Amino acid sequence: MKNYELLEHTADIKIRVTAGDLKDLFKNSAAAIFDIIAERKHIEPAPQKKVSLKQSADTLDELFINWLNELLSLYAVKELVFFDFKIKKLDKHNLQAEAVGENIKYYRINTEIKAATYHDLKLSRTKSGWEAEVILDV
Repeated sequence: MKNYELLEHTADIKIRVTAGDLKDLFKNSAAAIFDIIAERKHIEPAPQKKVSLKQSADTLDELFINWLNELLSLYAVKELVFFDFKIKKLDKHNLQAEAVGENIKYYRINTEIKAATYHDLKLSRTKSGWEAEVILDV
């Protein structure tokens, strides 16, 4: 089950992500991006690589965008498609996490995403948890 939906946008990709809590919002948003970027093309098992991440920011919005853009940067530099995310620590200013990925050669790339943007960014509490709307620069 997907925890995100594509929203209409003229030039880029806009998504709405939902989650029961803030940690899951960060995880689901990252998973949504890599679901959009690529799909697994090989059935055989692939070696997995774990990457540790630490982020600090002045605001929750900044922390959220930094998280997504750091993952996109690691995807490009290390040629890893991430599929599992563990948030070890998260507050409004700090994030410690681990992402698990596989080599890009095991995937078919559908869309290249350059960055998550601040334009029209919305992070909000809802009755059922959290929701984010973010535009992805393609």
